Amino acid sequence: MSAAATIYNCIMKPLPTLFLSHGSPMMALAECATTQFWRTLAAELPRPRAILAVSAHWDTATPAASISAQPETIHDFYGFPQPLYALRYPAPGAPDVAQRAAQLIDAAGLGPTALADRGLDHGAWTPLRFMYPAHDIPVTQLAVQSRLGPKHHYDIGRALAPLADEGVLILGSGGVSHNLREWGSVAPGAPPPAWMRDFVVWVRNALESGDHAALIDYVKQAPHAARNHPADEHFLPLFVALGAAGANARVTRELRGEADRAIALDGYVFESASASA
Repeated sequence: MSAAATIYNCIMKPLPTLFLSHGSPMMALAECATTQFWRTLAAELPRPRAILAVSAHWDTATPAASISAQPETIHDFYGFPQPLYALRYPAPGAPDVAQRAAQLIDAAGLGPTALADRGLDHGAWTPLRFMYPAHDIPVTQLAVQSRLGPKHHYDIGRALAPLADEGVLILGSGGVSHNLREWGSVAPGAPPPAWMRDFVVWVRNALESGDHAALIDYVKQAPHAARNHPADEHFLPLFVALGAAGANARVTRELRGEADRAIALDGYVFESASASA
């Protein structure tokens, strides 16, 4: 643990953990209820000393964390308007947090964790440019392992829980519902399709009741699970954030977001029961 983390641990209570649905890359240029929620949320949170972003857009076979000292802004999308490619999020890196995360993951028997010199993809910098527009908080990224499923990511979160005591904001960025195959079949401005609405409500109810076991088993228990997540890389960051808040994690704030066609934009703030008390 670094000296800064030790000082933070002595004077502050644990930070909450977050799961945000980052939507289409165009969200980075949007002014809407979702982006306003991100701004307001950051203003209300204690200022973190660093951020660990868990993005759906970095997918590795085994855990990996970025030790880049000055991570580049990765534009990992194609065919969008030019202003989107001009955006930069030049935050400093947090290699010390990456190394600490790797130690915690490996100590829990979930590694080995690779350390990579990687930038920030749009899953990370899209919400961060609204939350912390001065880009003055160090940021590192953690990959998901889409082949290892929800339980693995929940356990990763449990392993990373000490970071919240050390002033690190754990930000899971993905999507509560994410089906690009059906995106074009839903008209702009149309109400969310029933298969999305039923799934999002099920997730909300499971989170609010603290039924982590059902969430981990969502593929079997949730309505229309495969239709909402043909592949679940966008859902997996939720389990990291949830696990990091602890077995008795409580939802302390939520965004019941509008839908971008076949992408739901809900967001959640989790706190451990002891911290919220």
